[in-house]
Amino acid sequence: MFMGDYLPINLFGLLVQSVFIENFLLANFLGMCTYLACSTKLKTANGLGATVVFVLTCSGVLNWLVNTYVTKPGALAWLSLLGIDASGINLNFLGFLLFISVIAGFVQVTEIVIEKLSPALYNSLGVYLPLITVNCAILGACLFAVTRDYPFVPNLIYVIGSGVGWWLAIALIAAIREKLAVSNVIPGLRGVGIVFMMSGIMSMAFQGFTGIKLATPSGESDKNQVIELPKTEASVKEVS
Repeated sequence: MFMGDYLPINLFGLLVQSVFIENFLLANFLGMCTYLACSTKLKTANGLGATVVFVLTCSGVLNWLVNTYVTKPGALAWLSLLGIDASGINLNFLGFLLFISVIAGFVQVTEIVIEKLSPALYNSLGVYLPLITVNCAILGACLFAVTRDYPFVPNLIYVIGSGVGWWLAIALIAAIREKLAVSNVIPGLRGVGIVFMMSGIMSMAFQGFTGIKLATPSGESDKNQVIELPKTEASVKEVS
């Protein structure tokens, strides 16, 4: 339940995969609204990125628990310890509602904490801090982890890596936009146009990590191997 067939090298591969190969901003293009709106300054981007990592990590762990012990088919079997036979109840249809509720609760707590500890960051984020509640990158990471049926520790690594990847992408584009603000950009490309171009270039650069295949445990990769048919006598003669 906690590690499954995953080895430490698989966890490292999963981290690389979630940060670079399947980056939610540059590969899946999720969470683009806050990415475009809050990436004008590096300081604001770092604050929002750290907030997304915190919310995604906590909500990802809680949503794993919700899926494992509440919404997954047969997840309520643990109620038999209380003398309640609920093994036949399937609450899978409540998955989206419960996931979003967990995310919304954590965003509200995070918003209160940031307002008390860092009023400057709270004011710079503005309305985009509450919008983390409906940030499709956070909900997408939780749903991806549930769909792939990760054990607890790989799920934790995956949601942390997804948050760090989102933070890395918005921090990179914020640093580029600060440089572009004092650069001589073609008038027709100023603003969102040059940001989309830079995002596309970064996305292609991140695809250079695609060849890393360490995230899948060896036991699962063996199951997915293609069975080669034996060569016929005719084909052997053609090769010779």
